[in-house]
Amino acid sequence: MKKNIVVIGGGAAGMMAAIAASNENTNVELIEKNESLGRKLFITGKGRCNVTNASDIDVIFNNIISNPKFLYSAIYSFDNNMVMDFFEQNGLKLKVERGNRVFPDSDHSSDVIKTLKNALEDKNVKIHFKTVLKDLILENGSIKGIVTNKGKIKADAVIIATGGVSYPVTGSDGEGLNILKKHGHSIAKLRPGLVPINVGEEYIKDLQGLSLRNINISIYNKNNKLLYSEFGEMLFTHFGVSGPVILSASSVVGKHLNSEELSLVIDLKPALDEDKLDKRILREFEENKNKNFINAINGILPKKMIPVFVDYVGIDSYKKVNEISKEERKKIVNGLKNFKFTLKALRGYNEAIITQGGINVKEINPATLESKIIKNLYLAGEMIDVDALTGGYNLQIAWSTGWLAGLCAGDVNEY
Repeated sequence: MKKNIVVIGGGAAGMMAAIAASNENTNVELIEKNESLGRKLFITGKGRCNVTNASDIDVIFNNIISNPKFLYSAIYSFDNNMVMDFFEQNGLKLKVERGNRVFPDSDHSSDVIKTLKNALEDKNVKIHFKTVLKDLILENGSIKGIVTNKGKIKADAVIIATGGVSYPVTGSDGEGLNILKKHGHSIAKLRPGLVPINVGEEYIKDLQGLSLRNINISIYNKNNKLLYSEFGEMLFTHFGVSGPVILSASSVVGKHLNSEELSLVIDLKPALDEDKLDKRILREFEENKNKNFINAINGILPKKMIPVFVDYVGIDSYKKVNEISKEERKKIVNGLKNFKFTLKALRGYNEAIITQGGINVKEINPATLESKIIKNLYLAGEMIDVDALTGGYNLQIAWSTGWLAGLCAGDVNEY
């Protein structure tokens, strides 16, 4: 007799779980509340879908922020190379870009979803669209099925992969977390992850839309303790800061922003020490010796940033550069190496790529992803208290946890 396995959630983790759970001894049904699969997957990587990261496995673990040790079994059972092999063997051509980020060769997330849909079809997985999980059916501490808006479905094992609460427009509204909490699981505090950050300075609006490359950011608390530092790209918005280095920083320092303001220090010229930078400024001034200060630093800063920077260092815009003193040059150097903002708060879940927090990992068997509270119930993906930095690492977590949960659910012995 075949085992009936129900997977709840048609995102990255849920689809992979359904594929992994499907074998000659199982009937697999996939429950999805939307009218299509992979709603959130469709918008990841700005619609390009950063499938995974091609770096060594230790790099993968170094980029996991929350509970990396819990993920050892999951990631080693279906690592980044296995993920790439899976997609390529299923007909999706991949490419590796800067930072070892892996994308579909077509640059279309829809092709990733199509590949997964084809694999589900090949595995004869039955999909129920517009079907919402309402409750679990339990008997003597073991799962026996689920209740949906369309009725009950019996199951010998259930995999829940309903995600967190980020990008709620895609269907991530936390309903799976609420149901699991009702049945005894505890939830590690939720907060937006990989999200832009509000700053306090009003002049941020004058920098809106400006993107900076090859800068280094450092974030400090009120005691001047360094909390985070990274080299890369960032973006100014009408409310604050965003872009790759800021999004990654938000997942590391976000917990501090609940209780205190932090300082963001941008090194606009990290390749130059102060002495070399001073010499560079002197060369610019020599080439523009009859110009006003505001018109003499076009070779050093982006045009949009110059008026803000001039005000920031407190030097008269119309002062001739040949009149600028050594002390004033020090101010310029210091401004270029330490351009500061006050970080006030994270933006909301509507702008967050992921949710931090989720089901407490102590209540899940890391070797199988089975709940320690409800027998034959498995958990996967973003709803678990695991998350990582940008670069394909969060999708790797989704694929790995989905795969391991699916394999273990598919081999369930008692039903």
